[in-house]
Amino acid sequence: MGKEVSADSFTPRDRARYRHKLQRCLDTLARMLADNSFSFPRRHIGLEVELNLVDERLTPSMSNSTVLESLDDESFTTELSQHNIELNVPPRPLAGRSAIDLEDDLVGYLAGADSHAHTAGARLAVIGILPTLEQHHFDQKWITNNTRYTLLNDQIFAARGEDIALSMDGAALTGHNPERLRTYSESILPEAACTSVQLHVQVAPEEFATHWNAAQCLAGVQVAVGANSPFLLGKALWHETRIPLFLQATDTRPEELRNQGVRPRVWFGERWITSIFDLFEENVRYFPGLLPQTDREDPLDTLENGQAPQLTELMLHNGTVWRWNRPVYDVVDGKPHLRVENRVLPAGPTVLDMMANAAFFYGAQRALAEAERPVWTQMSFQAAEENLYAGARNGFDAQLYWPGQGWVPPDELVLRVLLPLAAGGLRSADVSEAAIDRYLGVIEQRCLTRRNGAWWQRAVVAESEARGAERESALTAMLSRYLELSRGGEAVHTWPVDAA
Repeated sequence: MGKEVSADSFTPRDRARYRHKLQRCLDTLARMLADNSFSFPRRHIGLEVELNLVDERLTPSMSNSTVLESLDDESFTTELSQHNIELNVPPRPLAGRSAIDLEDDLVGYLAGADSHAHTAGARLAVIGILPTLEQHHFDQKWITNNTRYTLLNDQIFAARGEDIALSMDGAALTGHNPERLRTYSESILPEAACTSVQLHVQVAPEEFATHWNAAQCLAGVQVAVGANSPFLLGKALWHETRIPLFLQATDTRPEELRNQGVRPRVWFGERWITSIFDLFEENVRYFPGLLPQTDREDPLDTLENGQAPQLTELMLHNGTVWRWNRPVYDVVDGKPHLRVENRVLPAGPTVLDMMANAAFFYGAQRALAEAERPVWTQMSFQAAEENLYAGARNGFDAQLYWPGQGWVPPDELVLRVLLPLAAGGLRSADVSEAAIDRYLGVIEQRCLTRRNGAWWQRAVVAESEARGAERESALTAMLSRYLELSRGGEAVHTWPVDAA
């Protein structure tokens, strides 16, 4: 999202040129898929983690430029708000002990970043939504100094024509009534409250549709089991509040267009697919360009000259349609490839928890994609979408639909069906037994105890308030304890619950 674009204003001619170039890119992609132009020497995985910076009071530290300058590491980059940075871990094979090596690397990356954050009087917080955010942190002045972020903000508001409305009804804390959030924002910075882990898996073109469909089936289970974002602006809302917040924070539709059924740019989708082309074609057909800037490459000419086209406009456009499972085209060392980018998971609570979430996804996705009778032929697309929102809202208390099981809680679905599938999928990918046992063991225990990051945060705050604490102090104390336990590295299901 941080790629630079020109600060020049866009004219009607720019938009016409951009629309033509998008179609040219789409035609080129169709030719590449037909001609089998993609490189697939071995299956690689990748991972991105969005991070918060907090100050000594555990409120947002608007210091990402200082921290990144101190880090001087191309693995770290900016994000939308000045209190965010993003870590992009180099891709690697999935097989063998690669996952365990990735865990070690993540620990090192985050420890190093935290050390450099201290130079700005800050520290890292790896959490889905920072619970100490306040309304004034959404002021436009806190957008990172990057032309693309400012343009994106301006274009979304120009399309929308009014302030962004944030409206959510929460799942009640123990001993409390359900809470509601009703507020407005004059910038898209509420999006920056949503800090996630994004999982990438490289796939062959002919395998893309099955892997994407499988990822869609898993989305509701992922957020229910991995929820870690229960508080926003002092309110106890969804267990994974990132899901509705991201949708609302980047919504270019005023109420009238929503009523007409115009599609949101944060999108689950509307159908199972047969090719990656389906997704890019939908993007071009349904969504106007927010950043209509073109380069000089003619992608068809580049392809006919034996080179891999960049498809710059198609990729820029794809970056402004926030599918929960996004298609990715990329060129590395002159060779094009395709990836599924899974975007539903929150950051945190620990590196071990994030690696467990990743291993569960990679294993279950592969097993479902290779199944003789695909699960998506046995359930409606709408059921998969409903699972996403039910899992995000209620966590382990959700009821999810699964073929052959009916409506079941997520822990039961994982323990009975998906955990064995995930183990088989990881073995099919030649992942070591040590890695399978380590990471799927965490998922198993999380389901047996029904404790994830959201459950822990909610329990600690409820306990503090039962002892007389006000919400603001309860959230700050909870975050302090969270950061202490997160640094300890033990999986969240083992964390003690006490009034922080």
